[in-house]
Amino acid sequence: MIELANEKQNQETLNNAIQTLDQLVKSHSTPKNIKNNITEMITELQSSEYSISVRASNLISTLDDITQDPNIPSYIRTSLWQVVSTLESIRE
Repeated sequence: MIELANEKQNQETLNNAIQTLDQLVKSHSTPKNIKNNITEMITELQSSEYSISVRASNLISTLDDITQDPNIPSYIRTSLWQVVSTLESIRE
């Protein structure tokens, strides 16, 4: 029963991260190359090939690389850090 509650909470957390990423994709001020990367990330998060925790871990690693880019606008970097923080709360 506790596992089911954790799974539901993880899914809600994942949905929140996807929603934040989706807002960046829909924003007119997000550069096109970043939109393409974020769209791929959303697809990976929605895939059911791996467990939620594995998908979250993979994305955290990818986001860490992207946020290190000095050319990324600061408001996007901040939003991506927010997604990282959200995904870090997912536990197996």
